[in-house]
Amino acid sequence: MIRENKTVTEEGYITDLITDDALDFISKHATNAPNAVNTANAPNKSKAAPFYLSVHYTAPHKPWINCHPEEYLNLYDKCPFNSIPNEPKHPWQINTHPWPTGEERRETLKGYYAAVSAMDTNIGRIIKTLENLKLIEDTLIFFMGDNGMNMGHHGVFGKGNGTFPMNLFDTSVKVPAIACHPGVIPPGVVCESLLSQYDFLPTLLDYADIKAPEDNKLPGKSFASILKGSKSPINESVVVYDEYGPVRMIRNKEWKYIHRYPYGPHELYNLIQDPGEKVNLCEDETKKSLIKEMKHELDCWFLKYADPGMDATREPVSGWGQTNFPGVYGNGAKSFHQSEEDLQKARI
Repeated sequence: MIRENKTVTEEGYITDLITDDALDFISKHATNAPNAVNTANAPNKSKAAPFYLSVHYTAPHKPWINCHPEEYLNLYDKCPFNSIPNEPKHPWQINTHPWPTGEERRETLKGYYAAVSAMDTNIGRIIKTLENLKLIEDTLIFFMGDNGMNMGHHGVFGKGNGTFPMNLFDTSVKVPAIACHPGVIPPGVVCESLLSQYDFLPTLLDYADIKAPEDNKLPGKSFASILKGSKSPINESVVVYDEYGPVRMIRNKEWKYIHRYPYGPHELYNLIQDPGEKVNLCEDETKKSLIKEMKHELDCWFLKYADPGMDATREPVSGWGQTNFPGVYGNGAKSFHQSEEDLQKARI
């Protein structure tokens, strides 16, 4: 943990420790803020000053085996994990993400599920604290992930950088997004719109009635009205860039196009007929016009919003991100890859 700009090692489970800090912040804020209520006899509405709190769990994240409390691992002793596909290893899978089989696969999945359950339990602790402090009706809670995760999906273990070249399967890029504000956000509603994390900042500002900077040129748009119950429009498309390098994607309700710079391979999927992204239609002659249109829209989006000085399409990239390799770029940087095969992939 980082405490007052110093690295310290603490005893305990990381998800619990992060939550402990969050609860400490909430409790101190509620009790020490100007005009704060006495929480022992708190009314229905708190007078605590406004606050913003980000709780960034590392979970769920490898390592998976023997790294989580037994109380959560034991939940899955008899789980058959039928929801997880057991597909052949994808040819792009890199060896920095171990490929588990047999009992190791089962133990890996137990660890993944246990990490998620531990996070669920700790989010419950946060919600319970907000309820006890009479803050729950004044608080917007928004739960999101920062990336998807393949746990055997598509024959991949890992996220976008679990393969080389990097992948942008839906299982790598789609994330949960759950919002709760009792009395304001209608419960039990599922939104089918194509929304993006680009939209998160303008949504928060709009929801809190905070005016965005006039020079704000960020690409996102507020969906605060959707949270409050308005009928949601279906966006025509959403754009995604790979967090590690020169892979970009544009997706609408029916089609997904993935472009890899500078050489490919590129991908096109019909998400209605092929939601599992099994059939790449990029070489289908009847789809050339569609690909041209989607590529043009993708390029225009990045011309409008990307910073040319930080454009990842011009950076050397490996499965570990924008990492240089000895003998490849000539600077003697340490390689995280374990084999000559991976070094060759990096050269490509």
